[in-house]
Amino acid sequence: MPLTDILIITGLSGAGKSRVAAVLEDMDFYCVDNMPVELMSKFSELISGMSEKYRRVALVTDVRTLGSADEMFRAVGVLKSFGIGSKILFIEASVPTIVKRYKESRRRHPLDADGSDLEDAVRREIELLAPIRAAAYEIIDTSSLTLGSLQTRMVGIFPSESAAQSLAVNVKSFGFKHGLPIEADLVFDVRFLPNPYYVESLKPLTGENPAVSDYVMSGGETREFFAKLCDMLDFLLPLYVREGKRYLVVCIGCTGGRHRSVAIAAALCRYIEQKGYPCDCVHRDSAK
Repeated sequence: MPLTDILIITGLSGAGKSRVAAVLEDMDFYCVDNMPVELMSKFSELISGMSEKYRRVALVTDVRTLGSADEMFRAVGVLKSFGIGSKILFIEASVPTIVKRYKESRRRHPLDADGSDLEDAVRREIELLAPIRAAAYEIIDTSSLTLGSLQTRMVGIFPSESAAQSLAVNVKSFGFKHGLPIEADLVFDVRFLPNPYYVESLKPLTGENPAVSDYVMSGGETREFFAKLCDMLDFLLPLYVREGKRYLVVCIGCTGGRHRSVAIAAALCRYIEQKGYPCDCVHRDSAK
């Protein structure tokens, strides 16, 4: 089958475009890093109509090869004239996150050649790329994403053509005293369950410890609640798939986010995986 569409990965320097490309390669995309914008049309024309290897193509470009946003839109227009569609995946992160990453790597930002003002360079790049961000098919903020979370997110956005499920689920435990996760689609409060915090031997542990998990999951009320929770998701997940939702965040909260929510979230993630959905589990507050 000939190439009919390409994915253009762009975004802020230091936000993780190369990491995204690596994840896509594991998903059978053919990825090219640091692709100059002016060569996109030539490359796409070259591989169009070629083997199955080039059915899913991703090209990574950034501010180093981009003089202005207009260059990107001109390249997209040329692709369209060849009958090749395109989608822009924009990768970003918060300014403090990018500054921290550059300082840790001791690399220089492409807009801060003399190393005089890294934060200003990041903010100038945000302004430069704003029109491209506005035209993006999907935007991913990697500020707090683990590699597992990123993989789950990518599977949700670009499911394998042979995958039975097109919905990726992220189960996140949290503590209400630290605030609700703003990205939550579904929130379940488990503060009514027996609390290991008041058991001296369990208090310093987290819900990832088998002793804590057994304590939380062994109660009759917990078993009944968990069965009803699974039954609800059995009902909801196929409906989300039918609606075309690609990524679902299910949040489980207790008081501090260390014991009950962690145990329930981990068990729920295992259940969802058994149902055939890609699922990732994050314990936001377990170390607090």
